[in-house]
Parts: sequence; C-alpha cells; structure tokens
Amino acid sequence: MTRLLPVDTDGIDPETERPDPGKVVKGDPVHTTWNIEERDGLYCGIWQSTPGAWRVAYDEWEYIRILAGHSILTPDGGAPVHLRAGDSYIIRPGFTGVWEVVETTRKDYVIRL
Repeated sequence: MTRLLPVDTDGIDPETERPDPGKVVKGDPVHTTWNIEERDGLYCGIWQSTPGAWRVAYDEWEYIRILAGHSILTPDGGAPVHLRAGDSYIIRPGFTGVWEVVETTRKDYVIRL
C-alpha cells in the first residue's frame, strides 16, 4: 500500500446519484462522486453536481475546496455564501440549509464522521 495518494479521478469508477426527491428545492441535480479514500470514518474524494438546489443537514465535519463552477450555500436563517473556484470552507456538524449549484460545480472534500 502506498502512503502517498493523488487526489484525482484517474482509474476510479464514479458513483452517480440524485439527492432525495423530498429534499430537492429546484431542478434535477445529478451528483457524481469519485471516492478516493474511505477508512476509519474518513472520506476523501472529488464530487461534482449539475445545477439544482436541495436541502442539506450535516452530522459530520467536511472540508471543501471548490475546483470549478459556482454554488451558493445558504444556512438556515443566514446569508447566502457564494462558492467559486479556489474557495475553501469547513462545514461543521449541525449545519442546515440549502446547497444550490448555479453552474456545474466540482469540489474536493475530506469528511470526518
């Protein structure tokens, strides 16, 4: 097993899914995920979504870095945050709101349960 793992999609079969229809606010977003590492409650990879909006509720920590596109993350009761290429955020457990993809968005992520 190598101890140095590149974060890219080469050789990884993606998973494709849609958000739960009951959470969709707008459109018909399609999510594609390339899971690069999954172990001991840690998940790392690359995620992409086509335009649309859906409700989110986080029970886990997530670090994200936007690689391409434009999304808007709006916390319940808070101001919208525009996410664009180069932006990095930590989403803490307990965050609830709406994730809207304006332009197809690609991010890398690290999730810790």
